[in-house]
Amino acid sequence: MVSILYVLIVLVCFVAPITLTLYNVYFLFKRSHESRFESAIERWTWSLGIILSLVFVRFMYMFKGDWQEVLINGATHNPIASEEQPVILWLIVIGLTGYFLLKFSKEKRLPPLVMVFAIAGTYIGIFVAAIWIVQLSNHILVVIFLGLPAFNFILLALRTIKEQIVAWQGDHTRVEKTGILAKVLMNSLNWWWLAFIFMLPILGIFLAVLILFGQRPDAMVRAWTETSDWALSQKISPPNVQVDEHYLCTVAACGHRNFVKPQRMGIRHNHQVVVNRQLCVANAFEQILEEKVPKTHRFMRKNYDTYGFPIAKKIHSPYVADLVYLMMKPAEYFFLLVLYLVDIKPENRIALQYITKPKNF
Repeated sequence: MVSILYVLIVLVCFVAPITLTLYNVYFLFKRSHESRFESAIERWTWSLGIILSLVFVRFMYMFKGDWQEVLINGATHNPIASEEQPVILWLIVIGLTGYFLLKFSKEKRLPPLVMVFAIAGTYIGIFVAAIWIVQLSNHILVVIFLGLPAFNFILLALRTIKEQIVAWQGDHTRVEKTGILAKVLMNSLNWWWLAFIFMLPILGIFLAVLILFGQRPDAMVRAWTETSDWALSQKISPPNVQVDEHYLCTVAACGHRNFVKPQRMGIRHNHQVVVNRQLCVANAFEQILEEKVPKTHRFMRKNYDTYGFPIAKKIHSPYVADLVYLMMKPAEYFFLLVLYLVDIKPENRIALQYITKPKNF
């Protein structure tokens, strides 16, 4: 059963997207008219691309904050700066609007000028998709799952533009060409380069609206560069904090700062963790157990690992972390009492927790 499930996952996550991509590449250069099979492939491309992208982002612990935020474990920062995300979102809307105008303008019902504007809007969507792929390009697995849908959009958009140009060119029943502008517009072979020119007024109006609503003129660039971890990033983020599924480590890393009171960064198992006093007290108490009653310590550690890890994995909300911190307070006071009863310098022991000791210490 497990092997069957594994095969299904491989088919859905890897084989299907690659197969759809190859079909879309083939259809881009195919000369015949669109068939039902091509339409089905396009629908599957959209559906599978959206679903797999959402699943990948949800379960791969990605895009958890902007570059200046300290993240946990293997989490990655946003590839698009949060402040500028609305700008990119509206560019995507422009691109999709142009694409679907072309896609659903059956029988060439749109005037040629509208068609050129639609192609120009689609070009904007293509450029955003291309930049998205470049931004993700330094993470191979990410670019496969999140870049492949964008690449397929580029293929579908180019194919749709080509189909509309060819379809219009084959129709000889248009209105007589009276002026130079009409001659240029009525010849659909000119649309592809006219659309590049028409992109300028679209982007100009878009930029004016951005400034009107308080956005910076360079927001379209800053969206990609004011990031960390990605190909176009120009910021260096603080190192991720490693949470090794320890109750108190998780609390110290995830709770509200003014409540759990983190003190400093510490070292645990060769990676950095956020340290607060409660964590140091608990670890010092465990150290005493290990020194004085090793058998009891092994028994307690085994049970803690068995039952503590699954619970700690569920602590993702800062409010839940605050609650665990509060619930551990009585235990903290008990640990502190034991330390003061058995250790000559308990505060020294507490202060030395999660500090890398020099050799021969």
